Amino acid sequence: MSFGDYVYIVAIILFSYMTFTIVRNNFLSKFDDKQRRKDLVDEYEDDYVLDEKEEASKKD
Repeated sequence: MSFGDYVYIVAIILFSYMTFTIVRNNFLSKFDDKQRRKDLVDEYEDDYVLDEKEEASKKD
């Protein structure tokens, strides 16, 4: 195999790794600590308010 073939293989591996990392981070950024979708906050905003009140009462 020539030097160009090795460079091509390394480039494919790096591209695959970078793509996987970007997709994984994009997916993980869509959820909060309680595994709820951040972009659907309006649909269960009351739950967020209740959870914050419960957490505040637990701290006191």
